[in-house]
Order: sequence, then C-alpha cells, then structure tokens
Amino acid sequence: MEERAFGRWGQHASVIGLGTWQLGADWGDVDDRRSLAVLEAAAEAGVTFFDTADVYGDGRSESAIAGFLGSRPDLHVLVATKMGRRVDQIPENYVLDNFRAWNDRSRRNLGVDRIDLVQLHCPPTVVYSRDAVFDALDTLVAEERVAAYGVSVETCAEALTAIARPGLASVQIILNPFRMKPLQQVLPAAREAGVGVVARVPLASGLLSGRYTADTVFPADDHRTYNRHGEAFDQGETFSGVDFAAGVEAAAEFAALAPEGWTPAQTALRWIVQQPGVTTVIPGARTPEQARANALVGKLPPLSDATLAAIEDLYRHRVRDQVERRW
Repeated sequence: MEERAFGRWGQHASVIGLGTWQLGADWGDVDDRRSLAVLEAAAEAGVTFFDTADVYGDGRSESAIAGFLGSRPDLHVLVATKMGRRVDQIPENYVLDNFRAWNDRSRRNLGVDRIDLVQLHCPPTVVYSRDAVFDALDTLVAEERVAAYGVSVETCAEALTAIARPGLASVQIILNPFRMKPLQQVLPAAREAGVGVVARVPLASGLLSGRYTADTVFPADDHRTYNRHGEAFDQGETFSGVDFAAGVEAAAEFAALAPEGWTPAQTALRWIVQQPGVTTVIPGARTPEQARANALVGKLPPLSDATLAAIEDLYRHRVRDQVERRW
C-alpha cells in the first residue's frame, strides 16, 4: 500500500484509509463483531489510517477502534478523531475548556494518552476565522493531548480559510467524481502550505458504487433516508448533495467508465487517489470484503487520460450545477 506524508506534520498514512462512521451509527444496523472484522480486514490489507469522531454512535466508533487496536499492539495505525458535534453548533462552544473536555472523553474512548490527530468537526463557518480557536488547538498540542490537529469542512471557502493557519496539519473535505470543486483551489493551496488532504464521502454515500436504483429503500435510521434534504445536518454529507434520482442515473453512466475488471467504487477511489495533493481517502466499509476491495485500490494502476476526461465530462454535464454553487 502506498503511503503519503501529511506535509508539515511529517506523519505518513496509507493512501487508502478507513472511514468509520458506519461503525457507530447512521448507516443502519451496527454489529460490533462485524465492525471488528472490518477493522481487521482493512489493517491486514495495509490500511494505516482510521478516521472516526466522538459523535459516531456517541463514542461507539471510537471504542470499537480502541478494542481492535488494543488486541493488535503489533500494528501502527494513525487514528484521527473529530470533535464538536455533540453540542449545539454555535461559535461560543468552540473554546479551550470544551476542547479539553471533549478531548478527555475521546482519549478515554480510544484508550490513549495522546490522540494522533484531532479535527474540528464541521463547525460554524465563523469558527475558522477566530484566532482564539486555533490558539486553543495549539494548546492541546502543547499539553500533549494531541499530536496534531486539523479541520473537517463543508465548503471550499472554509477549507481555504483554515489552510492559512500555520499550525494546521490537515483538512478533510468531500472529494469524489461528483464533487470536483476542491480541485480548483483547495488542493493547490493545501499542497503549497504543506497541509494534508483527507478526502471523505468518496463514494457519494454509495451512489458511486453503482449498486442503487431509483427504487432503493434505505433503513429509517440511515442518513440516506432522513437527511436527503439536510434535515439533520449538512445536505452535502448525504449523496454529496446530489439529488438521489439524478444521482442514480449519473452513477450508471459512471459505472460504464470503469476499466475492465474494476468495480465502479474502485474507479471512484482511484480517481481521488490520482488528484495531486490528496494524502488519504477514507471510504467506509460495512463488510470485510468491502474493506479489502477498497484497499486494493492502493495497488491499482492509474486511470487513463481518456477515462479521466470522460469522468470530468460526466461531472460537468450531469452533476456540477447541483453542487458547486453551494459547496
């Protein structure tokens, strides 16, 4: 598995990581034994970057990672968590005392004295512009509670504001063949600043797997049911903000572009990996088989220029107008 550096931080991560939202909640039923099997399969396939958050299952995802890594002291895996979504989303909550309390809870959940990477979890836009917020994050590093910090953002404008901060190690942003806007300014700015890029929602909540039809029904406790129009959190987190029916049609066209022997999901992941500036991409996995198939992308050859051009053309004609005006 190829590994890439987080620029100014200096740590390395596998180019294919593992997102673990689905090991906590909001993707239907969670089975703890299956969660451990997913973590095991990913690690055995060479994944060295796990991304989680304190709000995923209210700590369940963090605890699952702790249980797995506690049983495998031979593994070296960077664990990134996120904080700030367990309280009201108001700027006044983003202060040092709260950061310490949230960090204490995550360190207990993860079973560590120091967290590798902590990220602000899509806070209100104004938070990215407040010096006191980043002074507080610097304090967490100085107190050895965390090794480094980053941000998870909804918009390209938020990413650019955060990248200008000298202590920032990473920016996590939605990037996939249905969300290309970060290629314009965010990835170049991150490369210039030495900030790592963590690409999330890489399969547009499964749309890019090509497995769904207009008649697909998701469980009631799945965000793909209850957040299609941003009812619970930012709409862009569900299907990348693409209308489901239109997205299914576009995904069928995307699937036809997959090289022979590749799945549509692997094609989407390989597209992300090829974008200059991406450090790691964090697909989720509900089964060990999915985790292994995702990790295999780290060994696949680059997509051809013709395939890249066809993917860009599909985005420009079928998706761009739905998403670029908002994110």
